[in-house]
Parts: sequence; structure tokens; C-alpha cells
Amino acid sequence: MLADMPDDPRMSAPTARSVTLHRTSLGHYEVRNVRGGTMTVGNGDGADFTPVELLLAALGSCTSADVDYIVSKRAEPDSLSAHVTADKIRDEAGRNRLVNLAVELAAAFPEGADGDAAREVLPRAAQLSHDRLCTVSRTIELGSPIDTHTVS
Repeated sequence: MLADMPDDPRMSAPTARSVTLHRTSLGHYEVRNVRGGTMTVGNGDGADFTPVELLLAALGSCTSADVDYIVSKRAEPDSLSAHVTADKIRDEAGRNRLVNLAVELAAAFPEGADGDAAREVLPRAAQLSHDRLCTVSRTIELGSPIDTHTVS
């Protein structure tokens, strides 16, 4: 049933991605994307999202968007949500990281043949997102080197 799905429509965009952060105060930053969107990031002492929460949000929203595009071809969801969890640990070498990452998707669809088709494809759509479509989950699972350097 998934064979009739075209590739992710976002794939036609240029490959480069970037954001810029500017310090607003100790532990607080404004993030700006190239389209002019902004958000604030904090250290957890206020309502702003922390960097770890942003990573979890990226994972959940990437997976949700993939699934949404697939199931919405069959029926518009009455609801679609994701709950993303992880445990932050410090390993034996003193390095912080996340373990036990999990994305739990919940969706409700209208009654009828279209809703039934959406319900039927939901588990496969989630698996397809995990295995092939979601850039965030694929990067986390496969790992990718990060070039951290300074400029003057």
C-alpha cells in the first residue's frame, strides 16, 4: 500500500540547512533560521525549551510530519500526536548523552473506509519514517561526525 507514495515532498529543497544562535543572557539564546523564524532556547530555569528538549521535539516533529503526509492521503486525522522520551545519562567517561529514545505516536481517524485505510497504514508509515524518511532519527541512529570549531 505504501508503494503508491511519492518521495518526501521536502526532498526537492536544497541540501544545506542552518540556524544561527545569538546569546541574549547567560544560558539563553535566540535562534534564527534562514527564513526569518526565531525562537528562544534556555538552560531549563524558565519556560524556554532546552537544547535536549529541542532534540526530542525535532525527533517527534520529523516523525509526525512524515506520518502525517502519508496517512492524510487516506483520511484527515481527527488527531495526531507524538510523545517523545529519553533518559539523559553520564557515561563512565563522564560524557553526557541520551539513551532509551522513544517516539510514541497516537492518531485518531474518522469512521469509514478512508479512516480504516489511514488506520491500516499508520504502523507502516511510522516504520517508514524511522527506516528511511526522518532525517533526525536517521542521523541520531547512524551518528554523524560534528565539526566544532571557533572563529575569531
